[in-house]
Amino acid sequence: MAMTSMEEFEALLNESFEIDTPKEGSVVKGKVIAIEAGQAIIDVGYKMEGRVELKEFANPGEAPDINVGDEVEVYLRNVENARGEAVLSHEMARREAAWDRLEKAYAAEERVEGAIFGRVKGGFTVDLGGAVAFLPGSQVDVRPVRDAGPLMGLKQPFQVLKMDRRRGNIVVSRRAILEESRAEQRAEVIAKLNEGDVVDGVVKNITEYGAFVELGGVDGLLHVTDMACVVSTTRKRS
Repeated sequence: MAMTSMEEFEALLNESFEIDTPKEGSVVKGKVIAIEAGQAIIDVGYKMEGRVELKEFANPGEAPDINVGDEVEVYLRNVENARGEAVLSHEMARREAAWDRLEKAYAAEERVEGAIFGRVKGGFTVDLGGAVAFLPGSQVDVRPVRDAGPLMGLKQPFQVLKMDRRRGNIVVSRRAILEESRAEQRAEVIAKLNEGDVVDGVVKNITEYGAFVELGGVDGLLHVTDMACVVSTTRKRS
């Protein structure tokens, strides 16, 4: 058998390096080997270690959830910095994974889970498991919300309205979810109603031509002439 030439050997050696060495700008898996000074030291293989701030392992409003021995995904920004360490980011890895997941959900028109964690001009910020989205004030509820405090930090479904990965923009709606639920509830209530049924309702608004009555998800108009009949009938019964 002919001996492998030096050129072929170098080519094979370089190829093995390319396979084993993580590439900059990619998400890689690593192992937490130590935690010190508010940082996690992570081994990403091939004798490469880097540091990540512990706060990157915390969800908004929560404490960091990270321990020695944990396997984590990190984004390799640079193979080596001035200290000879890899420059890593867990937050960027979460964002990349979140964007992949959100783009699939957006294409399939599926709901995504998130939590409102901050206020900004014109609306709120929502954490979608690594990616931050904008929730316009008009998309919070079907009616104006005076106090959004009870909604803060609560995990709930949202509908993605727009997203632009290049610009890092995501717009979501909570209102769309509520409207869809109301539509389903309305259809269910209507299916059970028949002309001539006697049902209980709650008066929501009174106008000069009648009253609007809520019937468990469906609003109906009780005309003023029918109101007079109801009052008359009630008096006769009493």
